[in-house]
Amino acid sequence: MSDFNDSLSVSSSGLRAQSMRLRILSENIANTDTPGYRRKTIPFELDRSANDDVQTISTGRVNLDQSELTEIFDPSHPMANADGVYEGSNVNVIIEIADSREAQRSYEANLKMFDQARQMSTSLMELLRR
Repeated sequence: MSDFNDSLSVSSSGLRAQSMRLRILSENIANTDTPGYRRKTIPFELDRSANDDVQTISTGRVNLDQSELTEIFDPSHPMANADGVYEGSNVNVIIEIADSREAQRSYEANLKMFDQARQMSTSLMELLRR
């Protein structure tokens, strides 16, 4: 049964990591028009459990993208300087949507792996009962 537990552990760590990634991506998309907002990224890290044979992943600290903020010309904006320019965000919605689709697909793959391991475990228990 240890192999079933290991597979459930691996897929659940993937589910947690992709869930956190989707949360960060949704924050980025929600703040696309927020002046001065910097895009957030979250790295995945290898997390060795007590069993060295099983490698799960976890999320690291949230990082801010240090690329330049876009300059927007709007003299009527309250944050505009004397030249009528203010700093927007560095979020590119197309990149965020593409990343969110990738994270969603990865989440679904981990969910299917979790479900398959659970079904195999249930089938094994039914066979052992006979």
